[in-house]
Amino acid sequence: MSASVTSRALDLLGAFDADHRALTLSTLARRAGLPLATAHRLVGELQRWGALARLESGEYVIGRRLWDLGLLAPVQAGLRQAASPFLHDLYGATLATVHLAVRDGCEVLYIDRLAGHVSVPVVSKVGSRLPMHATGVGKVLLAHAPEPVRAEVLGKLTRVTPYTITQPARLLDQLRRVRAEGFATTGEEMSLGACSVAVPVRGPAGEVVAALGLVVPDLRRERARLVAALQVATQGISRVLASGQWN
Repeated sequence: MSASVTSRALDLLGAFDADHRALTLSTLARRAGLPLATAHRLVGELQRWGALARLESGEYVIGRRLWDLGLLAPVQAGLRQAASPFLHDLYGATLATVHLAVRDGCEVLYIDRLAGHVSVPVVSKVGSRLPMHATGVGKVLLAHAPEPVRAEVLGKLTRVTPYTITQPARLLDQLRRVRAEGFATTGEEMSLGACSVAVPVRGPAGEVVAALGLVVPDLRRERARLVAALQVATQGISRVLASGQWN
C-alpha cells in the first residue's frame, strides 16, 4: 500500500531534529525516504503554507507557522503561561539560566528557558530534547516516570561527558534520593563547566507534570538557596495550575 500525501509530508517534517535543523532538498528527500521529484513538489507546498522556510543558502528549515501552531499545544499554552511569571521571578532572584521541561517519551523536552546572567555552557534550547540521565530536570522527571520508562532509560545510559553517570545502580540510587529529598543535581554531566539543580512541578492532583531547573557554574555553596528558590517558584506554579487561572 503506497504512502498517502499526508504521511509523505509528515516524513519530510520528521526529517528535522535537534542535530539536523537546516537541510538541503536532496538530504530532506533521503532522510524522508522519498524520490527527489516527490520531495521537491511537497517541499514547495509546505513552503507556501509556511511549514518550511528556505534560507539564502538553499537549505530548508522549519517555518514560523509550525512554531505558531506549536504554541497552541496544551503543554505549551497552559504550562508555559502558568509558569512564566514564576520563571521570571526565579531568574530575578538567582540570575541563573532557568529551565522548564517535561518528559517526552524517554527524553527531556525543554518548553521554556531564560538565559542566565553568568556565562555557563548550556546546550538546551526551547523545543530541544536531551537525555534524561544527564540533566537535572531529566533526573527529576525520570525519578517520577513509570517503571517501563526508567527501565528503558537505564538500558541505554550514554556518556555525554566524562562525568555522565552510566552505571544503572548508581543512577537508581540517585533517583531514590530525588524522590526522598525533592530535588536533583548534576555536576558537569551534560556540559563541562555547568552544574544544575531541579525540582518537580506538580499538577492539581499532586502528579509531577514538569520539572523546573537552574544551571550554574558551581553548586557547592549555593545549593540550599537555589533549591529553596526553586521550591517557592514551583509552589506558585502549582497553585496557578490548580486554580485554572491560566485558561
